[in-house]
Amino acid sequence: MAAGRPKQFLELGGLPVLARTVALFRELPEIREIIVAAPSSYLQETREMLERFTPGAVVLVTGGETRQESVRAGLAVVSPEIELVVVHDGVRPLLEPKLVRDCLAAATESGAAMLAIPVKDTVKEVNAGMVVARTIDRQDLWLAQTPQVARRELLAEAFASALREDFVGTDEAALLERIGCKVRIVMGAERNLKITRPEDLALASALLKERAAVVGPSAIRVGHGYDAHQLGLERRLVLGGVDIPFERGLIGHSDADVLLHALCDAMLGAAGLGDIGRHFPDSDPALEGISSLCLLERVVEKLSAQAFKLLNADVTVVAQRPKLSPYFPAMQENIARVCLIGLDCINLKATTTEKMGFTGREEGIAAHAVVLIEQGGSKVW
Repeated sequence: MAAGRPKQFLELGGLPVLARTVALFRELPEIREIIVAAPSSYLQETREMLERFTPGAVVLVTGGETRQESVRAGLAVVSPEIELVVVHDGVRPLLEPKLVRDCLAAATESGAAMLAIPVKDTVKEVNAGMVVARTIDRQDLWLAQTPQVARRELLAEAFASALREDFVGTDEAALLERIGCKVRIVMGAERNLKITRPEDLALASALLKERAAVVGPSAIRVGHGYDAHQLGLERRLVLGGVDIPFERGLIGHSDADVLLHALCDAMLGAAGLGDIGRHFPDSDPALEGISSLCLLERVVEKLSAQAFKLLNADVTVVAQRPKLSPYFPAMQENIARVCLIGLDCINLKATTTEKMGFTGREEGIAAHAVVLIEQGGSKVW
């Protein structure tokens, strides 16, 4: 791990750890809202990361010096109609959806529940001189995990009591126990590990790859997309969702972003869902002037509904002018954010036709896209 670098920003399988965790909860229909508490010193960086990878999914609040203060800050902005509150470590990105549902079901019955796993190894109590003082019976010992789920009013009461009595607990269950709440244990999983050390990140990466290899039947498909638009005066030139300074822009019903249109076409084609014209016809007045990033987001949703996820994309823009390579990083970030994939999964290129054809005569710009998509499993994994 990078020295001093918060664990939630480290990359795991093409996504920052925290973004992967948020994306997991974003897929669960049972989850009504997602609140992230971040240290004040990293608030802006966290905001930028979440806006890039999970736009519109999260309410961000300033956390405190302790876990307890951070969770209390998040609890304060939970909508009044929410009955059950799920508290989860942002650096446990390998949580399986079933475990969340198991906790929710248990908390619905008992008022509070948490994931935990039984202690497997012999436990020793050690004194200050690093000498074994005694061996502790592990039969009734469990290791706490998250999520920890509780009825909203119980959790609020537990935090209020702790604040009044200046008590600091290591987790929400400890606060709930203090007010007499019985917290039911739900069997967790070894894979639901908390990333705290360099070896944890390496193990999580290996588990992620292993799960991707075995998570049910999958189908790999390839798609190709092509688009071309004429250049004209009094139009913005938008490519990859980036405004590019140029004396002319592309003419079209939307923003005429040929790069994203080709990408959308390739993704739809790979999934067997037709083409961009079928889903977003130029006869639809609601689409006039629309950003093609919005169209790409809708395409991602259509693929997700069929259990498809984008694995990688290779896009070539054909244009005599302007020079596009300086704008590629911003374009990659736009695509990565909308498609929920890593920057290294998106390759952008530009070429000319040596002044031949309509692109060479600067009458228009064209784009080709090739994508690889996979069907099966969760798009977060």
